[in-house]
Amino acid sequence: MEKTLLQTYYDGKNILEKHKIEIGKKEAMMLLEEVFNCSQIEVLTYPHQIVLQNQYKEYMDKINRRIKKEPIQYIIGKQSFMDLEFKVNPFVLIPRQDTETLVETVIEYTQHNKVNHVLDLCTGSGCIAISLGYYTNINEIMAIDISQEALEVAKENAILNQVTGIEFIKSDLFQELGTHQTVDMIVSNPPYIPSLVIEELMCDVKDYEPLLALDGKDDGLYFYKKIIKEGKQFLKKEGYIFFEIGYNQGKAVQECFELEGYDNIKIIKDLMGLDRIVCARKPI
Repeated sequence: MEKTLLQTYYDGKNILEKHKIEIGKKEAMMLLEEVFNCSQIEVLTYPHQIVLQNQYKEYMDKINRRIKKEPIQYIIGKQSFMDLEFKVNPFVLIPRQDTETLVETVIEYTQHNKVNHVLDLCTGSGCIAISLGYYTNINEIMAIDISQEALEVAKENAILNQVTGIEFIKSDLFQELGTHQTVDMIVSNPPYIPSLVIEELMCDVKDYEPLLALDGKDDGLYFYKKIIKEGKQFLKKEGYIFFEIGYNQGKAVQECFELEGYDNIKIIKDLMGLDRIVCARKPI
């Protein structure tokens, strides 16, 4: 039986809603736009357009992936972040609005302070480094990740957004950096979910997003402590570290900075009023 564009959309919407997908209506349209390379306006303008059988099958295949809780960003292969588009796949964490708070905080800092060299640790999709390269005049950005597959995605995203001047480095944090390399700023959204909490996450996250990018070990503070301690030798005088944190980790990360002698420590809230960023200055 032939299906129209609008019927195809409703088939997808009804299945998603039946399986309790929260925004099934919106996601059904997103998948339709992806498969048929059309906009919502075109769907409403040409609702009776007959779809090809292979296109209908492709659409329903994607709907079926979504009801298995696969994130829609992986299904369509992209995610918007800071008004830029980023390619995503299961090798990288999906960029989130929470992280936009980190980028916006750093951008604001660069507007009032001279920042020439930045190190982005645990870069993943490259969304932080690339956004900073796009929106600021930072001269040199190094983006580091332990995953070569993630770095390949990040490199593609730099090309996609026409951002040059980022050096992508495979390294376990600072391991592959020479101690002579110093930067004005370290920025990072490291893995910060305690290991025992991983299993409590939504299926969309725990079953599909890379564990490497989620697991902050026992207390969720492992990477913060390591970056704070080892980062001192890579920061220039009065250099800063900017972290994204979990909503309940502000005081704990602040204490990590204090133990290593950092000063000018600030906890910054996100749009929801939750602790989201901690930044601090290198001890003199």
